[in-house]
Amino acid sequence: MAVLDRLETDSPLAAHITDGPTGYGGVIGDEEWAAEVRRLATLRGATLLAHNYQLPAIQDVADHVGDSLALSRIAAEAPEDTIVFCGVHFMAETAKILSPDKTVLIPDQRAGCSLADSITADELREWKAEHPGAVVVSYVNTTAAVKALTDICCTSSNAVEVVASIPADREVLFCPDQFLGAHVRRMTGRQNLHIWAGECHVHAGINGDELAEQARAHPDAELFVHPECGCATSALYLAGEGAVPADRVKILSTGGMLDAARESHAKKVLVATEVGMLHQLRRAAPGIDFQAVNDRASCKYMKMITPAALLRCLIEGADEVHVDRATADLARASVQRMIEIGQPGGGE
Repeated sequence: MAVLDRLETDSPLAAHITDGPTGYGGVIGDEEWAAEVRRLATLRGATLLAHNYQLPAIQDVADHVGDSLALSRIAAEAPEDTIVFCGVHFMAETAKILSPDKTVLIPDQRAGCSLADSITADELREWKAEHPGAVVVSYVNTTAAVKALTDICCTSSNAVEVVASIPADREVLFCPDQFLGAHVRRMTGRQNLHIWAGECHVHAGINGDELAEQARAHPDAELFVHPECGCATSALYLAGEGAVPADRVKILSTGGMLDAARESHAKKVLVATEVGMLHQLRRAAPGIDFQAVNDRASCKYMKMITPAALLRCLIEGADEVHVDRATADLARASVQRMIEIGQPGGGE
């Protein structure tokens, strides 16, 4: 990290920053703020990464926007020696795993993840002990400690391919997302796939009834559904029953949604994922009316990365993310095995 004079990182906006139980506040993400963020990022020799679920102002000021793994791979190739990851904690850990010699900062270290927290390293060790010889496949939305106990990582765009690459006679332990696991089982037909009962509280809350109601109200709309959603099975059921034409139902990662948006000729698309994704979709295809299946599907942890939090991060050089070398080496190997199997795609 660049060593800076305190006067260089002083900011006229710093006095407005407040801290509370829901995060940092007191600063508006306007043009003055954006210019100050860019100035401080340049001083620190930092590249700014923002996840697709971040607030629009955070996405707009970032150097790169995308899903967590794609951003971590960008971070590894970036010439800057400091990475500011605007996302939740496991994402910043993944960037550190792939860039062990760089300084990785997260604007608020309290930004956790209900899905990553749904399995601990100790729980995975116990599960592995119950199934000796099983291959562990972990979604990239996991902690560094869980990745270190994993044989192969996956994203939502390549989970089916990863599991299909494993010999059919080997048991597979899939964690932590039960809905992505159900999608993989449905697509592969694999019966020796054991699925951990974890979930993202935001995606799990987008239910089938809401999806069906929205589909009935907008019969000409396409459906973009993230496989972490509890309603993914309902979407396929609607297609199977003929309630929605099958070619309008798409189970997609965040990167897959952007690709599909650019190719779509629909006038309206109903989107089942965290609402921050709408910002990138509308930029990718401004002629399409993108609407959330559930407009309350907002991740409180993602939204802890506020304009004030990012400004504080760049002023103070905090919060730094650390992953011990041994854990990072093991975790990096599980990510590398995934990449060797096939392209991880653009989405979680």
